Amino acid sequence: MRNNPLTGARYLLRGFGLVLEPRIRRFVVIPLAINTLVFTILIYCLYLGAGRLSGLLESWLPDWLDWLRFLIWPLFGLVALLVMVFGFSIVGNLISAPFNGFLAEAVERNLTGRALEPAPGWSALAREVVRSVRSELRKLGYTLVRAIPILLLMWLPIVNLAASVGWVVFGAWMMAIQYADYPMANHGLSFPEQRARLAQRKMLSIGFGGAVMLALMIPILNFLVIPASVAGATAMWVEEFSESGRYVGQQER
Repeated sequence: MRNNPLTGARYLLRGFGLVLEPRIRRFVVIPLAINTLVFTILIYCLYLGAGRLSGLLESWLPDWLDWLRFLIWPLFGLVALLVMVFGFSIVGNLISAPFNGFLAEAVERNLTGRALEPAPGWSALAREVVRSVRSELRKLGYTLVRAIPILLLMWLPIVNLAASVGWVVFGAWMMAIQYADYPMANHGLSFPEQRARLAQRKMLSIGFGGAVMLALMIPILNFLVIPASVAGATAMWVEEFSESGRYVGQQER
């Protein structure tokens, strides 16, 4: 069966291979460099802030609570990890968004041998910036409307067990939506149409999104996750969700 989580997860692994190909690498370098610079500065600021917080707490704590200062650096590590996972996903996607549409197009051209349109110029880049920022804000709104109720349920005893599972599944679903947007938008699919197409193979989509979530938690590797996810989602679109891909899938089954 093609509609299973493992098949979806394999598309992320394939994406890592695709972004290393010579014809695709140039679409990865600029957003990757910008994201690396932004998050290096952010982590450094967190490091400085943790040092100041440590000194401030040590001056406030009585001697009998001196042991608490040993919790400060582990706490900093946890905060830094959360920033890398969630902050990188949000800020990194906003930075990379104008480039991701072109990356998806390059990957699709590499896989199919067919170009979607002539090479983009400055006017096309400007249009892509506007479209991508609008798309990111729409996805952010979609996420918040659904994420806030789940987070509230996680405060309720017993119910929070189911809510925690729901949070993981919803996060994986959103990662699939996030990155499948780029190849699908290149073909003119609206946001509701994208969700409907992904829902046709929901387990495949959730498997892909779940693999993205796990990869975002791995330091250093997570800098490559965004372009690899775009490339993997594009391969998934070509082979699983496009009209030609669905025909191929039917033949294989």
